[in-house]
Amino acid sequence: MDLYFAPLSCSLATRIALYETGQEAGFYRVVMATKQTEDGRDYLAINPKGQVPALVTDAGEVLTEGPAVLQYVADLAPESGLAPPAGTLERTRLHQWLNYISSELHKAVYFMLFNPAIPVAMKDYARGSVGAKYDLLSAHLADRAYLVGDSFTVADGYLVVTLGWAQPAGVDLSPWPVLTAYRDRIMARPAVGRAFADEVALMATG
Repeated sequence: MDLYFAPLSCSLATRIALYETGQEAGFYRVVMATKQTEDGRDYLAINPKGQVPALVTDAGEVLTEGPAVLQYVADLAPESGLAPPAGTLERTRLHQWLNYISSELHKAVYFMLFNPAIPVAMKDYARGSVGAKYDLLSAHLADRAYLVGDSFTVADGYLVVTLGWAQPAGVDLSPWPVLTAYRDRIMARPAVGRAFADEVALMATG
């Protein structure tokens, strides 16, 4: 498999899943400003959507959209427990949280805050909207360690990536101690910590 990624973006959740499962993969950085890979290939020829992640399977199929890619990686290693079995209520719960993170946090808040083309008024609205979303997550996590069931899943990997965006986006997490404790607990997982460290190092090299 080959993962096309941009450091510390949503594609980091897929790196986390790959590290958690121990699956072999190639990692190819995408320069989002030019839509080229770091080795000079046209990324749009690989993924016409121009976004990350894109995962090229061993069979040469190209998969896009983070929630779909995460579940594919998890299903390749069912023993990892990163996704409940297909067809179960718990798997539907996983869909629920992946979709919520993607639509309500990733796209509705952090895409707006990090995009320099977005007007200030829209950024202010996005920043103001995050409180209700974090209230909901805090209530859900108040008496449980993970988003789905009683073990780490790809939804936790995705959520912790978005929580990592809070400080650089100017979002103060201190009003939600449940979320900061959750973030710290998930970050303490060896695979999660290694994935973050690897991408922070890439950012440092430009």
